Amino acid sequence: MSEPGPKVPILPYSRVVGQEELKLALELNFIAPRIGGVLIAGQRGTAKSTVVRSFALMTGGRLPVTLPINATDDRVLGGWELDGLMRGEARRQAGLLEEAHAKGMLYVDEVNLLDDHIVNIILDVVSTGVLSVQREGIDTETHVSFGLVGTMNPEEGSLRAQLLDRFGLMVTAGELDIEERHLMITTVLTFEEELQVVDSAWLRAAHEENGRLREGLLAARERLAELVLEEDVSRLCAEAADLSGAVGQRGDLLVAKAALALAARESARRVEPRHVHRVLPLALRHRRPESAHGAEFAWGPEEYAVLAGLFG
Repeated sequence: MSEPGPKVPILPYSRVVGQEELKLALELNFIAPRIGGVLIAGQRGTAKSTVVRSFALMTGGRLPVTLPINATDDRVLGGWELDGLMRGEARRQAGLLEEAHAKGMLYVDEVNLLDDHIVNIILDVVSTGVLSVQREGIDTETHVSFGLVGTMNPEEGSLRAQLLDRFGLMVTAGELDIEERHLMITTVLTFEEELQVVDSAWLRAAHEENGRLREGLLAARERLAELVLEEDVSRLCAEAADLSGAVGQRGDLLVAKAALALAARESARRVEPRHVHRVLPLALRHRRPESAHGAEFAWGPEEYAVLAGLFG
């Protein structure tokens, strides 16, 4: 797939400063799409949209399909083309989920403000890989696959626990430290200046780095099929989920899937305890009892202390 042109006004993914956990979650979901999507929580101005869009450009060469807050069933699932009906012609119009399949990613900004019914539809399709439309004379079943990314500002409300649990991974967009803030300022100002330069060497180098990152992720996808989760590591995933207080069993499976994807990303020959340890916050922070009541999705020393007996 061709690299986006240098005039696309989105900071190249390879030049995004900080947000390492956010980037890791997006990359793991790309390597193993069956993870089922990434939910990004963070306050305004923490570069959530920038990272998502730059990642979509890097991996797919185009911006993601974006779901508007006021989206209807027709817009999401597809329906009859209105102009055609007015002329007496029945022509089906593809919905946003089919567009996302063609373009590779569906981006739901402010997912916590979206109607629960629409969120349920999207998560069902991501989970099954099947878009089934049976309404108003339409009866179709289509296999679809796309990366799902939702963003939300916890200050504006949370998602119901049932919907939180359906997202494969969750990450909080963190604040940058002073050095990172300084580098961010320098990088963004340089980017804006280089957009005005014909055949910018800076942009060319950034897009070349993007290409190498993309090839690495595609290679990790291939390696994923060769990895097997050994019995001792599989049990470790279950024990970690249990000790962390994760509600239900989906978290156990997501820890395993994310650990496999991380091992593939690192070209490891097997999944090791360190891979499990690294992905625990991504797979479990939104599945603890307190998360269901809108509490902060924190994961830090206290959470790891509970698991010290497993990982030392």
